[in-house]
Amino acid sequence: MARRRRGLPVNGVLLLDKPRGLSSNHALQRARRLFQAQKAGHTGTLDPMATGLLPVCFGEATKFSAHLLAADKLYRTRVELGAVTDTGDAEGEVVERCTVPELTAADVEGVLERFRGEIEQVPPMYSALKHQGRKLYELAREGKSIERAARRVTVYDARLLAFEGHAFELEVRVSKGTYVRTLAEDIARALGSGGHISMLRRLATGPFDSEGGGGEGMLTLEALEGLPDQAAREAVLLPVDALVEHLPRLEVDAAAAQRLTHGQPARLDASGLAVGETPRLYCDGAFLGLGAVTSPQEVAPKRLLSTAAD
Repeated sequence: MARRRRGLPVNGVLLLDKPRGLSSNHALQRARRLFQAQKAGHTGTLDPMATGLLPVCFGEATKFSAHLLAADKLYRTRVELGAVTDTGDAEGEVVERCTVPELTAADVEGVLERFRGEIEQVPPMYSALKHQGRKLYELAREGKSIERAARRVTVYDARLLAFEGHAFELEVRVSKGTYVRTLAEDIARALGSGGHISMLRRLATGPFDSEGGGGEGMLTLEALEGLPDQAAREAVLLPVDALVEHLPRLEVDAAAAQRLTHGQPARLDASGLAVGETPRLYCDGAFLGLGAVTSPQEVAPKRLLSTAAD
């Protein structure tokens, strides 16, 4: 006999403002308990020191969370010059003290120009990347260092927000896989010193930003705790299809919807889409999930909501 899943069948996306000092998983579990949700997952971790946007997917939304893992992200960070830490942030141990040359805001701007666009970046040891099945940060805590290959990432923009001589604040928009801690260290070296970050806040990921990307905006755990009941909490969630709004939309009729939700391809007009393209499927305005265009006249099911077949 199958075990009954505990909790409520909550579906949707929460734009959580993760607090400092809490891991992404701990923040996720606290949100899950607040919503009494059967199933939950987050879309890309934030370091415990970092704050800001952590999209949390509940229920059926977890099926589409991978679409955010490859998304571009926007961060605000503060770089402190004069000290290098083993983690690249203020929570690590200082491993090197550096002199800080006389700098101006124009010096920082000049160096930033060299880091815009595609760059090579060596991932930090304090990261969740794996080596022979173990996470690098686990090895780093044992005092081990593993040679890491440089990876190509993109810094779409890097703007200087404030300059204080020994410290400055940046806003950076970066591609998937970019480590802002490493970016800050590399910028500090290019300025003739060393450095680490003392603040990191994620402002946007993919279609979502700190203002909500058209939704309710980010909510703290305290704000969620202050909501009066379950209905009020679920009212702040974005719909499941908010995760895939970048994909083309395709309306299907009831007959096609029935075939798709039973795992069968459906004949319909997909002439406006390329073979292999992944459209969002809707029937009478209701989101069914994702399909795969197999020909200009046929779409096969790819990733559908379980509730679509109810």
